[in-house]
Amino acid sequence: MLTSQGTVTHQPDSSYAVIRLLFTIVLMIIGACGMYTIPVVLPAVEAEFAVARADAAMPYTLTLLGFGIGGVVMGRLADRFGIMVPLLIGAVSLLAGFLLAAFAPSIWMFTLAHGLLIGLLGSAPTFAPLMADTTLWFAKRRGIAVAVCASGNYLGGAIWSPVVEHFVAEVGWRQTYMGLAVVCFVVMGGMALCMRPRPPVASVLKPKAGGPIPSERPFGLSTRTAQSLLGIAGIACCVAMAMPQVHIVAYCGGLGYGAARGAEMLSLMLLSGIVSRLVSGVICDRIGGLKTLLLGSVLQTVALLLFLPFDSMASLYVISMLFGLSQGGIVPAYAIIVREYFPVSGVSARIGVVITCTLLGMALGGWLSGKIFDVTGSYDAAFINGIAWNILNVGIILFLMRRASQYTGRSNVLQPA
Repeated sequence: MLTSQGTVTHQPDSSYAVIRLLFTIVLMIIGACGMYTIPVVLPAVEAEFAVARADAAMPYTLTLLGFGIGGVVMGRLADRFGIMVPLLIGAVSLLAGFLLAAFAPSIWMFTLAHGLLIGLLGSAPTFAPLMADTTLWFAKRRGIAVAVCASGNYLGGAIWSPVVEHFVAEVGWRQTYMGLAVVCFVVMGGMALCMRPRPPVASVLKPKAGGPIPSERPFGLSTRTAQSLLGIAGIACCVAMAMPQVHIVAYCGGLGYGAARGAEMLSLMLLSGIVSRLVSGVICDRIGGLKTLLLGSVLQTVALLLFLPFDSMASLYVISMLFGLSQGGIVPAYAIIVREYFPVSGVSARIGVVITCTLLGMALGGWLSGKIFDVTGSYDAAFINGIAWNILNVGIILFLMRRASQYTGRSNVLQPA
């Protein structure tokens, strides 16, 4: 399609949108390395710097904090300049961050490199901003498109975990980080150039027939209140999610099974999460984001409960798979909910805020689980803590579902932003 200025534009649900989604998956995989290397190198970093488990988990916490805050900042940049600009910034930042971490003389320099360069500026453009970008390129199959996009993050975790574990064992974590710096810069920088076209204008992004209508009063609430409730729900569900994802390698080490077995369980968990995200995307297109989020949250609670009575190696492999199958669709559902109920204008920044809250939950959960272990000498209390947070999440979702049903059929006309 040609604009009045003679430039070519692309339409939602077009073949170009599908090709762009493939580029997005690759970028998600590359950006995931900033998040998923920490659980694998955690035992080696803890030993080299001679720090407590909670201190060794702090780089993960700050990476997730930076990842979340950066998602908001990069989302605003994407709204204004397009997604290519934040992706190029991310490529340079990952190069600098991994190199600085590789030469870090202390845990605090290592933590700073992860929080600022790898998290805030490096990996952040490859998660919330890319999910927001994807919602603007699809209308008929938005749920499955966002699920496929978000699966790139889990696929990255499934790939990076065994790869990083192998190279850490062979050449050490510092040399592994040097290699990651080069790979991320080359691949992410090159792929960013493929993402230059801007999304279709808001006027062609029609609400799905029979679905929610974007409104200035989502759920009959102010946008600030609705977004705050979604943010609290995101924090709560991801505090629970972080326990197995961040500590499964260390947990297996403490049980005597070794870091390699823990890395395999993490990889299995993330591969199962990919399946969960794809299935959840299909479900989301049928029942909507809110019900999909409730389903995933309830199943995640059940999976966490299973960690308490079972700790044999075979059972942990099975539970890791079940956990991945239960929670893979949770985070993408938040992006769909924002796209379904909130105004289209500024969608990248709004999704960035909500996804930031989920990452804050992951960051808090990673640190809090380590702290509980340091205090109690066991991960049992950490699992119980995660279950309690998940119950809070389910309560908020039920409240929003009730509000949504109350306002079905009422005037929900979107006012100009």
